[in-house]
Amino acid sequence: MKTNLLFGAFLMGAVVSLSSNCSKGNNSGGGGTGGGSGSALQAEYWITKGDRSAELQKQAGKLSFGTAANNYTTIDIDSATRYQAVDGFGYTLTGGSAYLINHMDATSKAGLLNELFGNGTDAIGVSYLRVSIGASDLNASVFSYDDMPAGQTDPTLANFSLAQDTVDFIPVLKKVLAINPQIKIMGSPWSAPVWMKDNGSSIGGSLQTQYYSVYAQYFVKYVQAMAAKGITVDAVTVQNEPQHGGNNPSMVMSAVQQADFVKNHLGPAFRAANLSTKIIIWDHNCDNPNYPITILNDPDAKQYIDGSAFHLYAGDISALSGVRAAHPDKNLYFTEQWTGANGNFGGDLKWHMKNVIIGSMRNWSKVALEWNLANDPSYNPHTPGGCSECKGAVTISGSSVTRNVGYYIVAHASKFVPAGSVRIESSNVSGLPNAAFLRPDGKKVLIVINDGSAATFNIKYKEKWAVTELAAGATGTFVW
Repeated sequence: MKTNLLFGAFLMGAVVSLSSNCSKGNNSGGGGTGGGSGSALQAEYWITKGDRSAELQKQAGKLSFGTAANNYTTIDIDSATRYQAVDGFGYTLTGGSAYLINHMDATSKAGLLNELFGNGTDAIGVSYLRVSIGASDLNASVFSYDDMPAGQTDPTLANFSLAQDTVDFIPVLKKVLAINPQIKIMGSPWSAPVWMKDNGSSIGGSLQTQYYSVYAQYFVKYVQAMAAKGITVDAVTVQNEPQHGGNNPSMVMSAVQQADFVKNHLGPAFRAANLSTKIIIWDHNCDNPNYPITILNDPDAKQYIDGSAFHLYAGDISALSGVRAAHPDKNLYFTEQWTGANGNFGGDLKWHMKNVIIGSMRNWSKVALEWNLANDPSYNPHTPGGCSECKGAVTISGSSVTRNVGYYIVAHASKFVPAGSVRIESSNVSGLPNAAFLRPDGKKVLIVINDGSAATFNIKYKEKWAVTELAAGATGTFVW
């Protein structure tokens, strides 16, 4: 591990250990506000440990920055070197999540939604939501917004309706918007209506070319129908996991097909309807960056595209930087990663912090989203053949809420790094993956996961540094 010798006078405060004086509980305090009094530079900080002895716990003391010499490894922060703007951190509000939330008693429902989406002391400030266009596999049943009896079609989309989403999903989403009107929403379809597909099934199959223009209008109607209900859809992805046809629902789409659909149908349809909703391609794993690059290499398609979205069930997070190198004028999004029923809190915390939160941000993503927001104790609801072990950020049993690892993974970023923040330079230190941000209010935020053994290190900013420690597998968020 690299060490840095720091020279100067005595440190303005004693070494503060992140592994001491901690008790379990979500004592998040302060809503992420930090900084010291007077001229002394001080950092507030929150930690979560792999053994759950601390969970997003605000530490009692503050870290003071000074100039006393030591040989500890240093994470050097440079707020003058700036990278991508951040749109937000969050989850997918699945239909199943909305059902469970909507069936809580009114007081518990309001409390949970304010905790998730508010900006109060005990809130985590989720600022970005992905939603499904029609059903995802974490709805109780499969549906589209234009289902027809077997053998019938609806090329004019006369039967298009959001009706099934008006029962639980839209009421919950509108409550979220009442708490945070600025939250950004991304829509992703798992499948087109089955009558548009070549296999007539909700599972797999491809969109028939004769329905490309009809399906483009389906997207237009979706954006307009949501707007009519007071919901702005900031972006859509063309297809969730277009190379995975085994889910229910799902649909397969090649890069050539997606390029054709975007440049000849979806893009022109959005333009004709004067929609500002962003079009985002791919929305699948990091092992196939050539898929989005192939589409972006087509200038007729590229003109309509805002960027590319990724998951990390295969490949390496650095693939995002590869796509950016090929097309630096287009944005990147990290839109899904699940935690499972059989996962380990400590292992999941470390892997997801390193790859999803820190890794995606260091590779130019504008968002970092975990997968499902909520499930019940049996990992329901889900469709027949849908994911039966996807663990939500919270488990809801009636009106009782249990916070799972996905809650803390996102909270360590969403609570402290609001939309409009900008990623800034922070040194890449072995064993201490990290990402740093400059907030709109001028405060700096550093997120660190200890990927190795217990470590003492410096946080250096403007020629002063604070010394701190992280237990093995612990994550810390520092604000000054």
